[in-house]
Amino acid sequence: MNSRILTLTRSGPFKKTFQIAIIAAACAFGASGLRAQSPAPGSATGTKIGVINVRQAIASTSEGKQAGAELQSQFAPRQSELEGLNKAINDLRQRMETGGAKLSDEEKVRLQREGETRARQLQRKQDEYQEDVNAAQAEVFDRVGRKMIDVLDRYARENGYVAILDTSAQNTPVLFASTNIDVTQDIVKLYDTAYPAKGGAPAATTTPTKPAAPRTTPKPTTQQPPAAKPPEQ
Repeated sequence: MNSRILTLTRSGPFKKTFQIAIIAAACAFGASGLRAQSPAPGSATGTKIGVINVRQAIASTSEGKQAGAELQSQFAPRQSELEGLNKAINDLRQRMETGGAKLSDEEKVRLQREGETRARQLQRKQDEYQEDVNAAQAEVFDRVGRKMIDVLDRYARENGYVAILDTSAQNTPVLFASTNIDVTQDIVKLYDTAYPAKGGAPAATTTPTKPAAPRTTPKPTTQQPPAAKPPEQ
């Protein structure tokens, strides 16, 4: 899930467009070229070549959109927790900066240690959060992607395609393709017909995102506390 699906957004540094296809399409399908299987008995031999943006296709299906909304809801409490830790670290930094000479040496040491502890806690929780988000997104991508391959294969055989290339794959060989041979929207429509989303209309989606690290952490008297890694773009 560094790849980007619907429109539930969060304010501040957490606002980001959701895309379930955060895992490279090539990883899911094994190759950038998605070729049709052998023609069914009695069918005409294909002669056409097409392209598809697999990431966009998965993101645009009703099932993909619904899954994005569900993931956003699932991870929202953990996002809020990380935001709280982020704010606490910045508050400590602010307190040390504004306190200046008014703070005793003992208080400075206490604040410094608290800042270091919170920074380590934030880093650990961020790493765990991102791992869980990536795993959840990969599961959705694999689930939708497997069914989409079946839809794509049937579409290719019925419409005389010998090859359909994935333009969203990391190592795609496609440098240019006319929109006239792009089958992305056709596949999305066929997928939604074959696999309609369950539980009502899909909501706008955003992918759970890795919260940004605090801009600065409390200034140490001897050692700077470790700062959390910034979110991946």
